[in-house]
Amino acid sequence: MRIKILLADDHDVVRSGLRSLLGQENDMDVIADAGDGRQAVELARTLRPDVVVMDISMPELNGTTATKRVLAESPGVKVLALSAHTDRRFVSDMLQAGAAGYLPKSCAPEELVKAIREVYAGGIYLSPKVAGVVVDGFIRADGQPGATAVAHLSDREREVLQLIAEGKSSKEIGASFHISTRTVDTHRQRLMDKLDLHTIAELTKFAIREGLTELED
Repeated sequence: MRIKILLADDHDVVRSGLRSLLGQENDMDVIADAGDGRQAVELARTLRPDVVVMDISMPELNGTTATKRVLAESPGVKVLALSAHTDRRFVSDMLQAGAAGYLPKSCAPEELVKAIREVYAGGIYLSPKVAGVVVDGFIRADGQPGATAVAHLSDREREVLQLIAEGKSSKEIGASFHISTRTVDTHRQRLMDKLDLHTIAELTKFAIREGLTELED
Protein backbone atom coordinates (compact mmCIF):
# COMPACT_ATOMS: atom_id res chain seq x y z
CA MET A 1 0.00 0.00 0.00
CA ARG A 2 1.48 3.33 -1.09
CA ILE A 3 1.17 6.37 1.18
CA LYS A 4 -0.82 9.19 -0.46
CA ILE A 5 0.70 12.55 0.47
CA LEU A 6 -0.56 16.13 0.15
CA LEU A 7 2.05 18.90 0.42
CA ALA A 8 1.03 22.29 1.85
CA ASP A 9 3.60 25.09 1.65
CA ASP A 10 3.44 28.59 0.20
CA HIS A 11 6.87 28.38 -1.45
CA ASP A 12 6.93 26.75 -4.89
CA VAL A 13 10.56 25.70 -4.56
CA VAL A 14 9.87 23.88 -1.28
CA ARG A 15 6.92 21.97 -2.71
CA SER A 16 8.93 21.08 -5.81
CA GLY A 17 11.84 19.84 -3.72
CA LEU A 18 9.61 17.77 -1.46
CA ARG A 19 7.78 16.28 -4.43
CA SER A 20 11.09 15.25 -5.98
CA LEU A 21 12.42 13.85 -2.70
CA LEU A 22 9.35 11.81 -1.79
CA GLY A 23 8.89 10.65 -5.37
CA GLN A 24 12.04 8.57 -4.93
CA GLU A 25 10.39 6.43 -2.24
CA ASN A 26 8.79 3.20 -3.44
CA ASP A 27 5.92 3.42 -0.93
CA MET A 28 4.96 7.10 -1.37
CA ASP A 29 2.92 9.13 -3.87
CA VAL A 30 2.54 12.91 -3.75
CA ILE A 31 -1.00 13.25 -5.07
CA ALA A 32 -1.29 17.06 -4.89
CA ASP A 33 0.20 20.20 -3.41
CA ALA A 34 -1.30 23.41 -2.02
CA GLY A 35 0.12 26.92 -1.82
CA ASP A 36 -2.04 28.10 1.08
CA GLY A 37 -3.95 26.65 4.01
CA ARG A 38 -7.40 27.08 2.54
CA GLN A 39 -6.45 25.13 -0.58
CA ALA A 40 -4.91 22.44 1.62
CA VAL A 41 -8.20 21.99 3.48
CA GLU A 42 -10.16 21.73 0.22
CA LEU A 43 -7.74 19.26 -1.36
CA ALA A 44 -7.66 17.12 1.77
CA ARG A 45 -11.46 16.97 1.75
CA THR A 46 -11.72 15.99 -1.92
CA LEU A 47 -8.64 13.77 -2.34
CA ARG A 48 -8.41 12.17 1.13
CA PRO A 49 -4.63 11.77 1.35
CA ASP A 50 -3.13 9.59 4.04
CA VAL A 51 -0.73 12.29 5.25
CA VAL A 52 -0.67 16.06 4.83
CA VAL A 53 2.80 17.60 5.21
CA MET A 54 1.81 21.03 6.53
CA ASP A 55 3.76 24.28 6.79
CA ILE A 56 2.64 26.75 9.47
CA SER A 57 3.13 30.21 7.97
CA MET A 58 0.88 30.30 4.91
CA PRO A 59 -1.45 32.93 3.43
CA GLU A 60 -5.26 32.75 3.55
CA LEU A 61 -5.24 30.17 6.35
CA ASN A 62 -2.25 29.40 8.55
CA GLY A 63 -1.13 25.83 9.15
CA THR A 64 -2.49 25.59 12.69
CA THR A 65 -6.04 26.54 11.71
CA ALA A 66 -5.79 24.50 8.51
CA THR A 67 -4.78 21.45 10.55
CA LYS A 68 -7.89 21.79 12.73
CA ARG A 69 -10.08 22.09 9.66
CA VAL A 70 -8.45 19.12 7.89
CA LEU A 71 -8.89 16.85 10.89
CA ALA A 72 -12.49 17.98 11.45
CA GLU A 73 -13.56 17.65 7.81
CA SER A 74 -11.43 14.69 6.71
CA PRO A 75 -11.40 11.98 9.40
CA GLY A 76 -8.53 9.55 9.08
CA VAL A 77 -6.14 12.02 7.47
CA LYS A 78 -2.91 12.56 9.43
CA VAL A 79 -1.06 15.89 9.55
CA LEU A 80 2.71 16.20 9.87
CA ALA A 81 3.99 19.72 10.53
CA LEU A 82 7.12 20.78 8.62
CA SER A 83 8.10 24.31 9.60
CA ALA A 84 10.98 26.73 9.90
CA HIS A 85 9.62 27.62 13.37
CA THR A 86 11.00 25.61 16.27
CA ASP A 87 10.02 27.65 19.33
CA ARG A 88 7.64 26.23 21.91
CA ARG A 89 4.58 28.28 20.94
CA PHE A 90 4.45 27.02 17.34
CA VAL A 91 5.19 23.41 18.24
CA SER A 92 2.61 23.34 21.03
CA ASP A 93 -0.07 25.04 18.92
CA MET A 94 0.32 22.51 16.10
CA LEU A 95 0.22 19.55 18.46
CA GLN A 96 -2.85 20.96 20.21
CA ALA A 97 -4.45 21.41 16.79
CA GLY A 98 -4.05 17.66 16.28
CA ALA A 99 -0.85 17.28 14.26
CA ALA A 100 0.64 13.81 14.62
CA GLY A 101 4.19 15.03 14.26
CA TYR A 102 6.47 18.03 13.98
CA LEU A 103 9.71 18.49 12.05
CA PRO A 104 11.90 21.54 11.45
CA LYS A 105 12.66 22.30 7.82
CA SER A 106 16.34 21.85 8.67
CA CYS A 107 15.77 18.12 9.21
CA ALA A 108 17.53 15.54 7.06
CA PRO A 109 15.55 14.08 4.15
CA GLU A 110 15.74 10.66 5.75
CA GLU A 111 14.06 11.97 8.89
CA LEU A 112 11.13 13.39 6.93
CA VAL A 113 10.60 10.05 5.19
CA LYS A 114 10.78 8.24 8.53
CA ALA A 115 8.28 10.68 10.11
CA ILE A 116 5.76 10.24 7.28
CA ARG A 117 5.86 6.46 7.68
CA GLU A 118 5.51 6.80 11.44
CA VAL A 119 2.42 9.02 11.43
CA TYR A 120 0.88 6.98 8.59
CA ALA A 121 1.20 3.90 10.80
CA GLY A 122 -0.69 5.68 13.57
CA GLY A 123 2.27 6.86 15.60
CA ILE A 124 3.50 10.24 16.78
CA TYR A 125 6.78 11.68 15.55
CA LEU A 126 8.63 14.58 17.15
CA SER A 127 12.02 15.51 15.78
CA PRO A 128 14.73 15.45 18.47
CA LYS A 129 15.27 19.11 17.57
CA VAL A 130 11.83 20.05 18.91
CA ALA A 131 11.09 17.28 21.43
CA GLY A 132 13.09 19.09 24.11
CA VAL A 133 11.10 22.25 23.46
CA VAL A 134 7.83 20.41 24.12
CA VAL A 135 9.10 18.84 27.34
CA ASP A 136 10.45 22.20 28.51
CA GLY A 137 7.06 23.73 27.83
CA PHE A 138 5.32 21.26 30.14
CA ILE A 139 7.90 21.87 32.87
CA ARG A 140 7.61 25.66 32.65
CA ALA A 141 3.82 25.52 32.60
CA ASP A 142 3.69 23.49 35.84
CA GLY A 143 0.88 21.47 34.33
CA GLN A 144 -1.12 24.53 33.28
CA PRO A 145 -1.68 25.37 29.61
CA GLY A 146 0.09 28.61 28.71
CA ALA A 147 -2.89 30.26 27.04
CA THR A 148 -2.33 33.51 25.21
CA ALA A 149 -4.92 36.06 24.12
CA VAL A 150 -5.27 34.36 20.74
CA ALA A 151 -6.42 31.17 22.49
CA HIS A 152 -9.64 32.95 23.46
CA LEU A 153 -10.56 33.70 19.85
CA SER A 154 -12.95 31.50 17.88
CA ASP A 155 -11.67 29.75 14.75
CA ARG A 156 -13.57 32.19 12.56
CA GLU A 157 -12.13 35.16 14.46
CA ARG A 158 -8.63 33.80 13.93
CA GLU A 159 -9.27 33.39 10.22
CA VAL A 160 -10.66 36.93 9.91
CA LEU A 161 -7.74 38.31 11.91
CA GLN A 162 -5.23 36.61 9.61
CA LEU A 163 -6.89 38.02 6.50
CA ILE A 164 -7.06 41.51 8.04
CA ALA A 165 -3.35 41.30 8.80
CA GLU A 166 -2.70 40.21 5.20
CA GLY A 167 -4.32 43.43 3.99
CA LYS A 168 -7.61 42.00 2.73
CA SER A 169 -10.59 44.37 2.58
CA SER A 170 -13.92 43.64 4.27
CA LYS A 171 -15.36 42.85 0.84
CA GLU A 172 -12.58 40.36 0.06
CA ILE A 173 -12.88 38.71 3.47
CA GLY A 174 -16.65 38.50 3.09
CA ALA A 175 -16.24 36.82 -0.29
CA SER A 176 -13.87 34.23 1.23
CA PHE A 177 -16.45 33.18 3.82
CA HIS A 178 -19.62 33.99 1.85
CA ILE A 179 -20.70 36.53 4.47
CA SER A 180 -21.64 40.19 4.25
CA THR A 181 -19.18 43.04 4.76
CA ARG A 182 -21.27 44.09 7.77
CA THR A 183 -20.64 40.70 9.37
CA VAL A 184 -16.92 41.06 8.67
CA ASP A 185 -16.98 44.49 10.30
CA THR A 186 -18.70 42.95 13.33
CA HIS A 187 -15.98 40.29 13.57
CA ARG A 188 -13.32 43.01 13.35
CA GLN A 189 -14.92 45.02 16.15
CA ARG A 190 -15.20 41.93 18.35
CA LEU A 191 -11.52 41.22 17.75
CA MET A 192 -10.62 44.75 18.82
CA ASP A 193 -12.80 44.45 21.93
CA LYS A 194 -11.44 41.04 22.94
CA LEU A 195 -7.82 41.99 22.36
CA ASP A 196 -8.13 45.59 23.57
CA LEU A 197 -6.66 46.82 20.30
CA HIS A 198 -7.98 49.84 18.45
CA THR A 199 -6.53 50.01 14.94
CA ILE A 200 -5.89 47.73 11.96
CA ALA A 201 -2.16 48.32 12.46
CA GLU A 202 -2.38 47.01 16.02
CA LEU A 203 -4.36 43.96 14.89
CA THR A 204 -1.76 43.31 12.20
CA LYS A 205 1.16 43.52 14.65
CA PHE A 206 -0.67 41.19 17.03
CA ALA A 207 -1.36 38.61 14.30
CA ILE A 208 2.29 38.61 13.24
CA ARG A 209 3.55 38.36 16.82
CA GLU A 210 1.23 35.41 17.54
CA GLY A 211 2.30 33.57 14.39
CA LEU A 212 -1.06 33.76 12.60
CA THR A 213 0.68 35.27 9.61
CA GLU A 214 4.01 36.81 8.72
CA LEU A 215 5.35 39.60 6.56
CA GLU A 216 6.49 38.59 3.11
CA ASP A 217 10.25 38.34 2.66
